[in-house]
Amino acid sequence: MTTTQHKIGSGFGARSTADEVLDGIDLTGKLAIVTGGYSGLGLETTRALARASATVVVPARRLATAEAAVGDIAEVGELDLGDLDSVRRFAERFLASGRRIDILINNAGIMACPETRVGPGWEAQFGTNHLGHFALANRLVPALNPDARVVSVSSAGHRRSPIRWDDVHFEQGYDKWAAYGQAKTANVLFAVQLNAYGVRAFSLHPGGILTPLQRHLPKAEQVELGWIDEDGNALVPAFKTPEQGASTQVWAATSPRLAELGGVYLEDCEVAEISDDDAPGVRRYAIDRDEAARLWALSAELTGVNAF
Repeated sequence: MTTTQHKIGSGFGARSTADEVLDGIDLTGKLAIVTGGYSGLGLETTRALARASATVVVPARRLATAEAAVGDIAEVGELDLGDLDSVRRFAERFLASGRRIDILINNAGIMACPETRVGPGWEAQFGTNHLGHFALANRLVPALNPDARVVSVSSAGHRRSPIRWDDVHFEQGYDKWAAYGQAKTANVLFAVQLNAYGVRAFSLHPGGILTPLQRHLPKAEQVELGWIDEDGNALVPAFKTPEQGASTQVWAATSPRLAELGGVYLEDCEVAEISDDDAPGVRRYAIDRDEAARLWALSAELTGVNAF
């Protein structure tokens, strides 16, 4: 699996939708797990995969909400990514079913939340967005089919911070945006190292989209950022619809064009270029193989889980 971080001419772009990238792709007999697949981009991803005839399993912290949103098109299972016992129980239930996984999309996440601790005192964004998914994926490795794909939903927010090795859990002062950036960098590095272990993995930036991910941001802050006006209307022309925002993760999970690639960061349904400035693309520190191996070792130590 090559890891060349260069555009491949996918034929899709920023305005492509999940249904468009799935056009002509039949997922009959395929099983996909989509964490958080009942809200925002996850919901659109679940709907698109189900329309392509995939069997979709949606791990969810809010079971009743998930059942109401996708219970008619997907199987819902209880999972709290901030609780390693919950992760273990979900994985054990799935493994006991004897089913195999073709697609695992680590989609669930939180953004710019107030300082919160999960598990044994982990910073919540790193703990939920990265460590919970790390533990889940490692526990599900025995069920992955040989050609399975694991998709790690990151963000351009990874540019806000590399891994803070001297204070990963922000015990020396909390910054919600730096914490988000570190967690999103971790999502990219996770895919790099998982791919190095022989499991085809991708990370991606879905684009700017107004979804429930912004639940922790006060309206006044979103207005100040220039995202919305006082009436809540989007102001950024580049913002995508949820259907467009879900397209890159669906493309990562299914596109034949990616059959020989792995460990790369994607955006706008395309392999991203490396960027050392404010241009679109991926920061070098987020795809550094030494950083990826170091983070994997730390994550295995913190979670007590390592399939390799």
